[in-house]
Amino acid sequence: MNEINIAENTENSESNASVFVPSLQLTKGQPEPIAANGGLSYYSFDDAGDAGTSVALQAAFDELSKPERAEVIELIENGPTGPIETKWGVGFRSYDECVAYIKEQGIAAPEGGLALPLPYTIYERPTYSVVPSNAIWHDPARSDDANRLREAEEQNRHLNLYFPQIMRDARRIEEYHSGLSPNSPECMDKLGVSLAHLESKCANFYDSAEVERVFYPEIEKLLLDFFPGATDALVYNHDVFDKDYQGDRTEDQDAKNPGVNARYANLVHNDLNDNSGRVRCRELLTKNLRNFGRQQNYTEAEADAKMSRRFMSINLAKPMETVEQFPFVLCAWPSFADQEYITNYRIYDDRVGETTRFTYRADHEWYWFPRQTPTEVSMLKCYDSVTDGSVSRWSFHTACVDPTVPRDAPCRKNVVVRSYVFF
Repeated sequence: MNEINIAENTENSESNASVFVPSLQLTKGQPEPIAANGGLSYYSFDDAGDAGTSVALQAAFDELSKPERAEVIELIENGPTGPIETKWGVGFRSYDECVAYIKEQGIAAPEGGLALPLPYTIYERPTYSVVPSNAIWHDPARSDDANRLREAEEQNRHLNLYFPQIMRDARRIEEYHSGLSPNSPECMDKLGVSLAHLESKCANFYDSAEVERVFYPEIEKLLLDFFPGATDALVYNHDVFDKDYQGDRTEDQDAKNPGVNARYANLVHNDLNDNSGRVRCRELLTKNLRNFGRQQNYTEAEADAKMSRRFMSINLAKPMETVEQFPFVLCAWPSFADQEYITNYRIYDDRVGETTRFTYRADHEWYWFPRQTPTEVSMLKCYDSVTDGSVSRWSFHTACVDPTVPRDAPCRKNVVVRSYVFF
């Protein structure tokens, strides 16, 4: 897609009031992202209200044919065994290989911390994910396309390597940042992570209706109490994670039921970026698009006014029982503030989401909450509208194996809610 076509599509989309096309608003000092269309949102290619999904889907197929993708997959699948030298450092195909390297090199963590492998991408091109609800998966006429996408999803794990990292105990943040409490909004402003306390009255987190009725308002109150100056908080959806759950896992968007997720994040990523942080907010305010929470009925003008002030997207994770295996780990903003992100486009039938991936740096500042308890709510920033560099824009995160407990210890059972906070 050349620059002339991009400009023409942008002009056409501006005449369609139902499509919100953000300009790319980078943080001061932040390099341009690795993204399609020069970072321009796919919403600029809207065709009859499809939010650019047709163009994005074609781009997804085009990307599968890129020689760079085949080269990376070939390197990881068929290259020599052992460590792989990359421009970022030594990476490993397997978790256990990386653990052995950490021991050989004597990489040590501070008290309360861990030295362990984390999975990073080594593919420096935009990627695409076609979500399970997309009609292409259920269209008999497109079964060949669906099979091609399914094969690509299987190959995606061959675009990542494990790299050694240090985890710091997040409850000891003051030891690393003098005077900064992990339980403070200042911590969120500086690092993009923080910790809150909540005694929830929600009795059954597998009941999506109860979660919406009881837990959503609790989290909204927590956010308003936590952030001075906040005027409104909206919890708009949630996920339940439990690998060992034996009941019905089925997702039902119409019933506002996310189901129960058996898969845990296993790649360094962030849920939003410069475009999607604003697009997702606008979708919620003006369209209630996939909003599991309170009904929103803002006009375009009212949404403009609300979004002209500062707003943030915060993810909050509360365990249902003390976390043993596969805890969340969170990376602090200052350690990657000058690093470009790599965009992953999530293609729905009616929207194109944008998440981000990152390449490895040895000095990424990672934190975890050892054996996080049910009253501890870990908070991570996914987006901040402030771009002058005075506050964190986001954190990034993944999950890890905890070597301090048995490998077969029960995996994390928790609920993760997604929210916007307005000032």
